[in-house]
Amino acid sequence: MTDRAPQVDRSLPTEESRDLLALVREIAQREIRPRAAEEEDAGSFPREVFSLLSEAGLLGLPYAGEFGGGDQPYEVYLQVLEELAAARLTVGLGVSVHSLACHGLAGYGTKEQQGAHLPAMLGGGLLGAYCLSEPSSGSDAASLTTKAVRDGEDWLISGTKAWITHGGVADFYTVLARTGVDGPKGITAFLVPGDAEGLTAAVPEKKMGMKGSPTAQLHFDGVRVPDTRRIGEEGQGFTIALAALDAGRLGIAACAIGVAQAALDEALAYALDRKQFGHPIADFQGLRFMLADMATKIEAGRALYLAAARLRDAGKPFSRQAAMAKLFCTDAAMAVTTDAVQVLGGYGYTADFPVERLMREAKVLQIVEGTNQIQRMVIARHLAGPESR
Repeated sequence: MTDRAPQVDRSLPTEESRDLLALVREIAQREIRPRAAEEEDAGSFPREVFSLLSEAGLLGLPYAGEFGGGDQPYEVYLQVLEELAAARLTVGLGVSVHSLACHGLAGYGTKEQQGAHLPAMLGGGLLGAYCLSEPSSGSDAASLTTKAVRDGEDWLISGTKAWITHGGVADFYTVLARTGVDGPKGITAFLVPGDAEGLTAAVPEKKMGMKGSPTAQLHFDGVRVPDTRRIGEEGQGFTIALAALDAGRLGIAACAIGVAQAALDEALAYALDRKQFGHPIADFQGLRFMLADMATKIEAGRALYLAAARLRDAGKPFSRQAAMAKLFCTDAAMAVTTDAVQVLGGYGYTADFPVERLMREAKVLQIVEGTNQIQRMVIARHLAGPESR
């Protein structure tokens, strides 16, 4: 593994943001990168790293300072995610998921709810998770069946959520449950404590990559939640979920470019050092062209997610651009990491070098928070309108 941190020539809006990225690189280089391979191989979840990031103010960057957030634009927050994901995807994606879990309360909660919960969520050491998918409801999220039933001033939540990042280790969950009619209009959002009675986590999934990040089913057996923890209005949950996913897709795009950048850095360092026929293999045109294509994909992906982020920061619609960024950046990450393995040849296929791990991790980014097939559907609907059926 190369000891070099990725030194990307970043476009940052302020001196404060440049100092922030320098801090993130320092933490990544000192606390995250050196242990990434060993801990991923062991399936070790780095909770202490998330505690450190919380103490440094890095878990609430895109949210309001009055509630403990960092008041940073998405343009800056996403570049922080990219740096963290380049060091270890479990950390970068974990921060993105935590931000996703905070989105509903930050955007749709009352001032009283925000004041009561957001400071601890954004900077108090807590870690969140987002509960939308179910065993039979993934891409078709509006068909979810987890139910929340009124019981006086409380709600009783019953059902099973699936593919939950941080499932079983999170301190709070943003949960989407059915409170009314079938379809998207009958869904409501709730903020559920991680230690709620009746809430249990299954054994984490055995995954191809990201073994240090627990992904598990969550079972809700009459979990009692007071109405004061309902986020937004009854029946508004699906709207809240879609808004969160638009922002979350940009987080996935940034993480993908971080993984791709890490793979390119490894491939380039190897190509400059490895000699065959008396020359570094970086001298050979076949490999030089591969490296050039890898770098071009990364630059294009970075520009795409930053353009979408700037739309969001300006308060303009960005759903189509978020889907495009998620689609392009994650496909690029899969292509770049695959090529990185090829550059290293036989060594690339071994666990002695990180590119095989990066390739396995890149694959999940084409799936999470809406498969890339779903992204194409979203983009096409923006272009041509809904499908006629």
